Amino acid sequence: MKENEVPNHVAIIMDGNRRWAKERGKNPSLGHLEGSKTLEKTGMHIFKTGVKVLSVFAFSTENFKRSEEEVTYLMDLLIKSFKSTYQKFVDNGIKVVVSGSRDNLRSDVIKTIDDIEEKTKNGKNGILNVCLNYGGQREIEDACKKIAMDYKEGKVDLDKIDFNHYLYNDLPPIDFLIRTSGEERISNFMLYQLAYSELYFTNVYFPDFTEKEYDLAISEYNKRKRRFGG
Repeated sequence: MKENEVPNHVAIIMDGNRRWAKERGKNPSLGHLEGSKTLEKTGMHIFKTGVKVLSVFAFSTENFKRSEEEVTYLMDLLIKSFKSTYQKFVDNGIKVVVSGSRDNLRSDVIKTIDDIEEKTKNGKNGILNVCLNYGGQREIEDACKKIAMDYKEGKVDLDKIDFNHYLYNDLPPIDFLIRTSGEERISNFMLYQLAYSELYFTNVYFPDFTEKEYDLAISEYNKRKRRFGG
């Protein structure tokens, strides 16, 4: 691998917000708030290094099992964050897309998603893919249903299917996956897109995943040789 190679598509499983708060004797909501601040700051740094696509795991389909209070806070935080940062995305040419099912999402959350996707749709410098109410297996299942429907209606040749086209968003393969907080699993995140990704696990909780921590991760990425099965 060439020195200082910049991955095209980086993905982050933003884990450890609640543990970060617990270790400080704080309410979990503070951890989520600090995590959102970290995403804004470190995310912009990542784009400035030349990364073209950044995917982040914001909320899984399984996260609805959490308390109603925490789920409500997370959805309110998402709305507040999108509304307060969309202009920064516009100014920096970042297009925001949201991947996931809209089932169980509040109407005001859906409206906020539609608004930020519309306002940032002309961004040419990078794509921020926010995975919300997302599950990798569900995404593949939904894609297969769409293919089956198109085939039934005579719209697709099964020998010429572009599977990416049927996913929630048509994005390039993930080059580098980062998971914070010390957990070493992918937790049903972007299973199709992760096929040949390099994986990096750090003990740092996401609220502390600074620009410096990202740069350390990229240093590790550049030590690896990607073979793609060859």
